[in-house]
Amino acid sequence: MTETAAPRRARGGGGAARRAERTAVSIETAKYIERNIPLYEPLTEEVLEIIEANAETILEEVGVNFVNNPAALERWREAGADITGERVRIPKGLARKLCSTAPSRITQHARNPARTVEIGGNTLVCAPVYGPPFVRDMDGGRRYATMDDFRKFVKLGYMSKWLHHSGGTVCEPTDVAVNKRHLDMLHAHMTLSDKPFMGSVTEPSRAQDSVEMCEILFGKEFVQENTVMTSLINVNSPMTFDDVMMGAMEVYAKNNQACILSPFIVGGAMAPVSVVGTLTQVLAEVLAGIAYSQLVRPGAPVIFGAFVTSIDMNSGAPTFGTPEASHILYGAGQLARRMNLPYRSGGGLCGSKLPDAQAAYESAHTHNAVLLGGVNFMLHSCGWLEGGLVSSFEKFVMDADQLGVLHHLARGVAHDENAQAMDAIREVGPGGHYLGCAHTQANFKNAFWRTDLLDYKPFETWEEEGGRDTMTLANVRMRRMLDTYQQPPLDEGIAEGLADYIARKKESMPDSFM
Repeated sequence: MTETAAPRRARGGGGAARRAERTAVSIETAKYIERNIPLYEPLTEEVLEIIEANAETILEEVGVNFVNNPAALERWREAGADITGERVRIPKGLARKLCSTAPSRITQHARNPARTVEIGGNTLVCAPVYGPPFVRDMDGGRRYATMDDFRKFVKLGYMSKWLHHSGGTVCEPTDVAVNKRHLDMLHAHMTLSDKPFMGSVTEPSRAQDSVEMCEILFGKEFVQENTVMTSLINVNSPMTFDDVMMGAMEVYAKNNQACILSPFIVGGAMAPVSVVGTLTQVLAEVLAGIAYSQLVRPGAPVIFGAFVTSIDMNSGAPTFGTPEASHILYGAGQLARRMNLPYRSGGGLCGSKLPDAQAAYESAHTHNAVLLGGVNFMLHSCGWLEGGLVSSFEKFVMDADQLGVLHHLARGVAHDENAQAMDAIREVGPGGHYLGCAHTQANFKNAFWRTDLLDYKPFETWEEEGGRDTMTLANVRMRRMLDTYQQPPLDEGIAEGLADYIARKKESMPDSFM
């Protein structure tokens, strides 16, 4: 890891910080979802046992590769695995035994304690799109992302009521050097929002930078004793763990920070075309990866990840919102719960080039599968477009609005005295109406979910206002949100410490765009 000078000690902001906090605009954020509904579990006990047995057989007979990572091979050798070159064959039962030390629930602390989230059990935490190199909006079209775009997305995430998490690489800012952009991205999450966020995984030293910046923001002791970051560790499916991702995971595991261990699979290309075959490979990869995190540090927080889509056999392009993808999402959730681990999957996934009907249909299918499939951490929950190549400003706003539907569905159906509404039925009687009755007057503000975006006006009003479609309405709302954004307060000493750290790190190395 790159050595750096000790970070400047943060000093208290005193009265000025307290005054800033009192006068700041309060941004309403809904608490993370807690399901009060049954889950959909299509796989029988027999099928689950077949998948589990086959995954153990794959690990023992076929094995997995740990590439360019002698330390990982040595850890596995000491644990009892058979090592041939870079191939690791894991005896049946060993990976599952190692995974048993991973916690079943993770508390990820935000710098604003009111935004802290719980990942696991019956919860669902929604985080935005992750990773696209391009952005799109109605005014600028499709273009390479910049740091200014990135900051706008972080602000939109902070302003979005139904979004619980600031995410990570909401777009890839190509105007900043590859070896330095992670510093600016983390700084944006830490200063422009007070929601939880994700760390960098593009190189182990950048994961270490993420930890050190968090030590400035939260305090070193707090970071070592608590989880303040999640990070996305993708498997190079099929069954290959590279030194970059594993190196980043090693850093986070050692420092008690959460990793989403997630196979990245396009069915038919990186896994079999069958649902059960793909789930078998997913489980084998997750078992090996999570087991390795526990070899690094028993008890390290980790999340069972599954990102699986199918392929269009005519064009070779990935497809989203398909029945097969939903079946795999449901099945992986069942497997994760049998391991007593938090589960990540899904998002507002689509293959459409614009935030149009195709995008809406495909995203809705995955959103609903996420809710019913028991997902605990939903990455890509808003803003994803064009198979993950594009972060769309308008779709970010559209998806974020629809996350409110998931909140309301997850509550289930109330049946208390107020919900039974017997007084209202008696008051109105046959042939009346409920608009003015006491029960309606007492409950109308919160009785129904209300969109902040979609248009329910009469045709004449809609036509007079220009006949705007949903993308146009989203563009208007996006601009209003950015215009009314106010930065959450941050202790002056912490802000200076972060700025000093970033300046020193950038000065220590030349720009690299590779």
